[in-house]
Amino acid sequence: MSDYPLIADHGLIGDLQTAALVATDGTIDWFCCPRFDSPSVFGALLDQRHGGHFRARPAEGPYSVKQLYHPNTAILITRFMTEEGAGEVVDFMPVATGTAATRNHRLVRMLRCVRGHMEFSVDLLPRFDYGRQPHEIHASEHGAVFVGKDMELTVHTVREPEDARPARVRRIDDGGAGGVHVWLPLKAGQQRGIVLESFADGPPREIHQAEFQQLFDDTVRYWRSWLRRSQYTGRWREAVERSAITLKLMTYAPSGALVAAPTAGLPEQLGGERNWDYRYSWIRDASFSVYALLGLGFTEEAGAFIGWLRDRVREQAGDGGGPLSIMYRVDGSSDLTEEVLDHWEGYRGSRPVRIGNGAADQLQLDIYGEALDSIYFADERGIQLDHKGWTSLGTIIDWLTEHWDQPDEGIWETRGGRQDFTYGRLMSWVALDRAVRLSTRRGRPAALPRWTDERDRIYAQIMDRGWNPERQAFVQHYGSDVLDSALLRMATVGFLAPHDPMWTSTLAAMDQELVSDSLVYRYNPSASPDGLRGSEGTFSLCTFSYVDALARAGHLDQARLAFEKMLTYANHLGMFSEEVAITGEQLGNFPQAFTHLGLIDAAITLDAALTRAEREAPAAPAALPRPPT
Repeated sequence: MSDYPLIADHGLIGDLQTAALVATDGTIDWFCCPRFDSPSVFGALLDQRHGGHFRARPAEGPYSVKQLYHPNTAILITRFMTEEGAGEVVDFMPVATGTAATRNHRLVRMLRCVRGHMEFSVDLLPRFDYGRQPHEIHASEHGAVFVGKDMELTVHTVREPEDARPARVRRIDDGGAGGVHVWLPLKAGQQRGIVLESFADGPPREIHQAEFQQLFDDTVRYWRSWLRRSQYTGRWREAVERSAITLKLMTYAPSGALVAAPTAGLPEQLGGERNWDYRYSWIRDASFSVYALLGLGFTEEAGAFIGWLRDRVREQAGDGGGPLSIMYRVDGSSDLTEEVLDHWEGYRGSRPVRIGNGAADQLQLDIYGEALDSIYFADERGIQLDHKGWTSLGTIIDWLTEHWDQPDEGIWETRGGRQDFTYGRLMSWVALDRAVRLSTRRGRPAALPRWTDERDRIYAQIMDRGWNPERQAFVQHYGSDVLDSALLRMATVGFLAPHDPMWTSTLAAMDQELVSDSLVYRYNPSASPDGLRGSEGTFSLCTFSYVDALARAGHLDQARLAFEKMLTYANHLGMFSEEVAITGEQLGNFPQAFTHLGLIDAAITLDAALTRAEREAPAAPAALPRPPT
């Protein structure tokens, strides 16, 4: 299992319809095409022998490696240093123009020698449909074509510099799923490269250096132009902007949907069974994106998500107003049947490898609160629902007034049976409260007396059954004494004031039980069985929620230290997976949108609180004049 890179040893590139992971050794070991949730083309991340990969690195070692992003872009540079020279692999995907879905995508790999001389070794071994679909190889003078039943990849080569030594190409055959191996010798100042294109319009071709450079320049221009729209000028600008780019890379432009992560099957515990497929859009996760995006000034992206959410609400209202699905595919469809890839060994032996997601059919009542809160927040900033959108929303809220008082599976998608989760009730309260406010603010028709009565019933029930007098804290579900870090949002959503004694004692209880050196666990699975074997690491979103809660409660020194500590757990590129192990290793799907959304929200809240405290602090007394000598 030592052949597997660490989860954190990756960067992300993408074109706003799909994405690829590039390891620090120059290997693209995860790429699904033509969409985030399509079958994989390269999947060595989950099976080194059978998953397929696209590797570019020095032909001879030893070498050291550094990896960075081209400043203010999503262009990844992997640098190799040897005794003979230094070289770079520059990876990016030209951004798809417009918002129409396409199956045509390009992976660009620029190979440069910047000092001395270097021979690059390139292995291209695709494995279509998670390694289940064979393919044929058709070689030509300028590249090759890999043809499968449902996928076609074309390899274009970059025209060689006149003084370059010729490339050496060897075909690799291994039982119908072959590939190609290429050696590319370069000296200082020379550049070659490969463009891998899905469903190309023509045969492999020779790409001129000028065209190759233009692809790079256009991609730089796109990302820098996009990032200039950010209005964040706070203390943690570098971390916030990298998180914003990462979130943009996980957005499916044709629909506005945000995937929870571009990966599937990465374990929450090495060797464990908590290996889920996150390549879908959760109502909850995407709703959080509205706060982060609007907080940074990205109104277009926030508006696109509100449009995506509006479409899901309309569809459900048209079907009779039943419960929303908790997650959808990026195109809005809801067929997420879960299956196991038995032929793959999983990341470092972590089986089963799951695709699809069986939690899609769960009842999670909190999603209505997250959705309505994001719609309300967007409305405050000028992104309003039209008449049909409001009518459909009213149908969903009417359903919630009749169904909120029942057990559900909860925010963490446990598989141990339904409970009366306090967080589900809390967010149902939020949904009704925001619906009432929206109706009043905009003068929209609504069953206000019923909505208001049910909102107040939920409030009374949480105070009566969600509060545990012995623990002096709000608990995970009624009748228990288990804490749940999901409730860190209680003050954020306005259910309690940040300085309410019931809230400060809850925060103190969480600090004692769920916080480990500023890192926060979701809950204690041994005290509250979730139907799954094994344990998990601290949940990175919850750590950022903890920072946010501390800042709102006025504990600014503690909040800032926790935030700064958490930033040290980012990988070398500033990205986070889902969880952090006790060793500091990143676990779970990578990168995780939820975590980066939490980072942005915490940075905005904490920065504003620190600035406010500095302005309100009494001025330092003037220094006394020094006596004459």
